[in-house]
Amino acid sequence: MANDSVINVCFHGIGTPQRELEPGEDRYWISEELFGAVLDEIRDWPGLRISFDDSNTSDVGIGLPALLRRGLTADFFVLAGRLDSPGSLGPEEVRLLHRSGMTVGTHGMRHVPWRGLDPAASDEELVTARERLTEVVGADVSTAACPLGRYDRTLLTRMRRLGYTRVFTSDRRPARATQWLQPRYTVRNDDTPGSLRDEALQGPSPMSRLKLETVGVIKRLR
Repeated sequence: MANDSVINVCFHGIGTPQRELEPGEDRYWISEELFGAVLDEIRDWPGLRISFDDSNTSDVGIGLPALLRRGLTADFFVLAGRLDSPGSLGPEEVRLLHRSGMTVGTHGMRHVPWRGLDPAASDEELVTARERLTEVVGADVSTAACPLGRYDRTLLTRMRRLGYTRVFTSDRRPARATQWLQPRYTVRNDDTPGSLRDEALQGPSPMSRLKLETVGVIKRLR
C-alpha cells in the first residue's frame, strides 16, 4: 500500500438486534465475539480508520467500551430520525460518544438512499438531520456516510456545496488520507479476521481491483 493509504473498516450492529431489521440488514449484524476478534486484528493496521453506521444501541453498549479498552477511536454516523427510537441511540448516548473522543457524523434522517431525492427530502436528509445532530452534540457535524452506499455526481456536488468535509461510502477498497470521498470495508457476518486482512491488506486481484475502481468512477460520474 502507498504511504498515504487509509483502510476504513465499518461496523453496523453487534450482538442481538434490539429493533426490527430492514430486509437484508441481518448480513451486517455480527456477534460480539467476531467484533472483538476483528478489533484485535485491525488495531495495529497502518492507516486504520474505524466507523459505525446506523446508530444502534450496540454502538455504546458494546462498541464504545471495546474501543476504549484498546485505545482506539472511531467515527459514528448517526440517524437523526431514530434518536430515542427502540434499539437506537438517544441524544445522551450520542453526547457520550462525543465526550469519549469519538467523532459524530450524520447518516441522514431515515436511512434512505440520498441519490435521486426530491428537493424537500434531500434537505431533510442532508441539512435538517445534520442540524439536529449539531444541536445534540454541541459541536459542528461535518462528516457523513451515504446510506446503503448509494451516491452519484449530483449528490456529491451538493454535499460539497453544503460544506461536508469528508464523505464515506461502502466501496470495498483502500482510500487516500487526503481524499474527500472515503471508501470503506464493511464487516459482514460471514467475514473473519483473516478474510478481512487478506482483502484489505493484500488487496484484490488486478481484475477485481479494476472492477471496483470502475464501479466507483461510474457512481461518481452518473
